[in-house]
Amino acid sequence: MEKVWLGLGSNRGESPAILRAAVDNLGAFLSECRYSGLWRSRARYYEDQEDFFNMAVSGMTDLSPRELLDKIHEVEARFGRNRSAEIPKGPRTLDIDILLYGNKIITEPDLIIPHPGLAERKFALLPLLELDYDLRHPGLDIAIRHLAAALPPQGIYPVNDSRYDGPYSE
Repeated sequence: MEKVWLGLGSNRGESPAILRAAVDNLGAFLSECRYSGLWRSRARYYEDQEDFFNMAVSGMTDLSPRELLDKIHEVEARFGRNRSAEIPKGPRTLDIDILLYGNKIITEPDLIIPHPGLAERKFALLPLLELDYDLRHPGLDIAIRHLAAALPPQGIYPVNDSRYDGPYSE
């Protein structure tokens, strides 16, 4: 069994409900599931779209990284995601990324772990910190909290909380 951390996002449809239902679906192949609170973030990269709702999920799996990716794609499709018909980085009902797979570093043409954008994305880092404050990025050997603290504000807000994504201090 390997511990994995996933990042979930949605900005089409009833995003909070979609994310909650996706967590239930992930329980079919992840044990000991834990999940962060819900965060709202401005769209990055392709900015002409609605804000995203984001969260992180951790759990244990006996699936290989490739098998996990296949299962995640099945869950995304169940919620209406059609990767071939969407704008890259554009609006989507559900996006699930493998952020970390234990301490493994995997580099394949269509599977890179740790996720290549993790260190620059507060919408992924801040929810991860809720799950494990001492978590480290295995490729960079830097604490996730230090990566988050080094980034400028990016318009990330906890849902139902008035805090802004200011510096994450120890």
